[in-house]
Amino acid sequence: MSFSDLFGSGEHLRNLSHFASIVNLAAVDGDINTEEEALLKRFARKLDISEEEYDKVIENPKLFPLSAYNSIERRLERLHDLFKIIFADHIIDEEETELIKKYAIGLGFSSQASEGIIRRSIQIFSGQLNFDDYRYLLEKEID
Repeated sequence: MSFSDLFGSGEHLRNLSHFASIVNLAAVDGDINTEEEALLKRFARKLDISEEEYDKVIENPKLFPLSAYNSIERRLERLHDLFKIIFADHIIDEEETELIKKYAIGLGFSSQASEGIIRRSIQIFSGQLNFDDYRYLLEKEID
């Protein structure tokens, strides 16, 4: 039985992949501590991960390796997907931000690039665009 047979396809499969990648990052330094577990449960809710799926990923996160992409567009797409999910409740906290930074590095961005991308993404997703950025984005649509 394949991975997709167990967990479905499409958007949910992408969410499960995101979640498994996050679990791998949390487990990279050994056991998952209480704070990390609380954060993972919050991500699981945001990603619509069932308890059964949660347990399978937690039990053996190595079965779900983080994929690095050569294409910047694919890496940004993965981060965009994750930011959409995280901002579904309009909140991002320090722990989520730190885990996303690790995720971005795992996708293949440098530490410095990750910080800039995350800072800018938070501004965009939280509605903190300044007028120049707003105009730039709209002008791209007009052209």
